[in-house]
Amino acid sequence: MVIAVVVIALIFDFTNGFHDAANAIATSISTRALTPRIALAMAAVLNFVGALLGVGVAKTIQGIIDINTAPGEASHALTIVLAALVGAITWNMLTWYFGIPSSSSHALIGGIVGAGLASATTVEWDTLIEKVAIPMVLSPLLGFLGAFILMTAIMWIFRRASPHRISRGFRHSQTVSAAAMSLGHGLQDAQKTMGVIVLALVAGGYADGDDVPLWVIVAAGTAIALGTYSGGWRIMRTLGRRIIDLDPPKGFAAEATAATVLYGMAIGLQAPVSTTHTITSAIMGAGATKRFSAVRWGVAQGIVLAWIITIPAAASVAALTYGIAHLFLP
Repeated sequence: MVIAVVVIALIFDFTNGFHDAANAIATSISTRALTPRIALAMAAVLNFVGALLGVGVAKTIQGIIDINTAPGEASHALTIVLAALVGAITWNMLTWYFGIPSSSSHALIGGIVGAGLASATTVEWDTLIEKVAIPMVLSPLLGFLGAFILMTAIMWIFRRASPHRISRGFRHSQTVSAAAMSLGHGLQDAQKTMGVIVLALVAGGYADGDDVPLWVIVAAGTAIALGTYSGGWRIMRTLGRRIIDLDPPKGFAAEATAATVLYGMAIGLQAPVSTTHTITSAIMGAGATKRFSAVRWGVAQGIVLAWIITIPAAASVAALTYGIAHLFLP
């Protein structure tokens, strides 16, 4: 059962990759800074590299519930982890199908909380508030304001320059900012799967939870890289075209800001923030410098609604899954 849960965790990681591939490269593709295949290959490689850069976020994911308080035998504890993954994967696939850039991270967190509550396992509410809820609100705000300020500065600094030269220069700069965004995506999202795998190993009695084994890090990095390379075209269209018509300077401002927020949250606070929330808010912030009406707020409203319901929706599926599975446990 431990092997089955680890495999399903890696499947979630794969879905995270193709679901969130748009986060890293949609802006670069929409501005034609990079071709789709080159952008996907670069994002996949840097997702893998990012997964090797730390385990702080993974430990935060481990700390959301105390798996040692799970009732019954090891099979019950493993069922909790399994139910959490089913909740997250279900929400990922549903939002991918409709092209909605929701958060894989918060789907996973919702799944863990839902399965924990359904099984009467201790949920560490302090960790959930400090490491998840507060950064969940803070990261999109920083993304929006940071991109707005950076784009305003770019417009002022290059106000006398030729629009053609500005566009060409920032199209090249977007290669760097897209690479930084891809690295931040790997740093953040691959670690979340690492945390779940370690939870499964602890539940099965194969680890004490103090360290993240190297094979777990490599497996999670590989799964998210493969998922990213497989693409996520539906969500790319939403981020790259439907929210706002992006040009290279706006794309650069959005990516550079979002990458900075991701690094700061992962390294400074060890907080599992959403790459989706961060880059989407940054795109809105960069676009709002033209005029607020340039942002298609109707599309943005639908995205924000998906953000709000992600955690309770994934939690509900996870709780239902645990309840059904519990009926068949010895």
